[in-house]
Amino acid sequence: MSLLLDVLEKNALITAFVVVALVLWFSNLLAKKLFAGKIHGSAIALVVGLTLAYVGGLFTGGDKGLADITMFSGLGILGGAMFRDFAIVATAYGAELDALKRAGWIGSLSVLVGVVLSFFIGALVAIVAGFEDAVSVTTIGAGTATFIVGPVTGSALGADSSVIALSIAAGLVKSIVVMIGTPLVAKRIGLNDARSAMVFGGLMGTNSGVAAGLAATDPKLVPYGAMTATFYTGVGCLIVPSLLYFLVSLVL
Repeated sequence: MSLLLDVLEKNALITAFVVVALVLWFSNLLAKKLFAGKIHGSAIALVVGLTLAYVGGLFTGGDKGLADITMFSGLGILGGAMFRDFAIVATAYGAELDALKRAGWIGSLSVLVGVVLSFFIGALVAIVAGFEDAVSVTTIGAGTATFIVGPVTGSALGADSSVIALSIAAGLVKSIVVMIGTPLVAKRIGLNDARSAMVFGGLMGTNSGVAAGLAATDPKLVPYGAMTATFYTGVGCLIVPSLLYFLVSLVL
């Protein structure tokens, strides 16, 4: 056992990949068997990850979750800014700009409207909840855009780790709501073709929520909604910590 622990500690990054893979496998199994695919595995994985981080913090008394445990220290690297930004850039490169253009100006406008609308709703909730500084309000507002834009914005602005955690939680709640709600409202809002799926993805923005919701509605719509949702994340990472933060700073 001591030999095994020594190997895991010396190869902490590989251990982190294994831990994440096991969490994803377990989450996808729960999504399929327990929730019948109505809640996407990625949303469950986020909840499991946050729970493990909380338990790790209680166990070690540190502020880095499981990463404070030597064996799991690789999670601090895997979940750090470098891998996060790499994932965002890689996702953006996977989308085709020509395909977005085919949605017309409505598809492009939906991305901008979706980011700004989600941000200001989240910012308003943050103000009502008692947050008064521009950094915290902007970070939480960014989280309601997506749980990726939240930590990116928080890191860029130097937000407190607890505020960044709140932004991730806000994005997670939005993701789950979109996953469950999409098939319920699809017929009422005319979500039945590629163009409407791209507009929907642009307005909602949460990749996992849009993909899972469209998969439950019509699997053929998933690539189109996921594409604009990807651009949504990129636009959010660009304008929230810059332009929208500036606007919030003028008000607060």
